[in-house]
Amino acid sequence: MPSIKELFARRQIRVRSRIRRKSKDRPRLSVFRSSQNIHAQIIDDAKGVTLVAASTLEKDIRTGLKTGANIEAAKAVGKALAERAVAAGVKSVVFDRGAYMFHGRVKALADAAREGGLSF
Repeated sequence: MPSIKELFARRQIRVRSRIRRKSKDRPRLSVFRSSQNIHAQIIDDAKGVTLVAASTLEKDIRTGLKTGANIEAAKAVGKALAERAVAAGVKSVVFDRGAYMFHGRVKALADAAREGGLSF
């Protein structure tokens, strides 16, 4: 019987392979969610570089937040990421939810990024 880590990795690979087939040379907005923080970055897989990143560990995002592990924190990260991406010239991305379900903090981050000017 596969362990939880193996199942998580398998789900993550399955999602990423579908995203790469449909990406059409757009950068990937990748989300990492831990029990205490949330991180997001826009990655250009063709060049292998991170274009823009945002996290609840940053002081400018963390100010005014009670914790880094709730929906309000995810919205703040999504908004900051979208502002930085538009400033860097990135407007269209592919959303990579990883192995996480698209609800709660992941959905809040995606909605805030859309409101900030990213399209996916």
